[in-house]
Amino acid sequence: MIGRKLITSATIGLAALLVCSQLFAQADVIQKRQKLMKSNSADAKAIKAAVAKKDYAAVEVKAKDIMGNADKIVAAFPKGSTVGKTKAKPEIWEKPADFARHAESLAKAAGYVADAARAGDDAAVTAKVKTLSDACASCHKVYRAKKYSE
Repeated sequence: MIGRKLITSATIGLAALLVCSQLFAQADVIQKRQKLMKSNSADAKAIKAAVAKKDYAAVEVKAKDIMGNADKIVAAFPKGSTVGKTKAKPEIWEKPADFARHAESLAKAAGYVADAARAGDDAAVTAKVKTLSDACASCHKVYRAKKYSE
């Protein structure tokens, strides 16, 4: 009888430990992807400020940072990472190919900004920054909730 209770208690304890470790792992994934996205937001703001100063070297660097981050976006949203404080909508996992296309569009738009900045072309930089902003907004419109879950 005591042996049975001990085994049952150990099993329940192990199950609780596994559930907790999964929740902590998901929280870590969510924190990492939020850091990635906040980095993109900070880079976009820096681009806007650098454009106003016509500091095209800074624009190019920040655009390249966004390009690098764009390549990490899909991996930052592994299946099942939906529990916790997140604005990620279920559509990310329901339409993964479309979500990946949005990340690719972001990378391309950031590349165009970098190219225009390298060329020092005011009109092209302005137009390409708008394209970059539109790439962010179009993905957020479909895949980002207005409020955090929880």
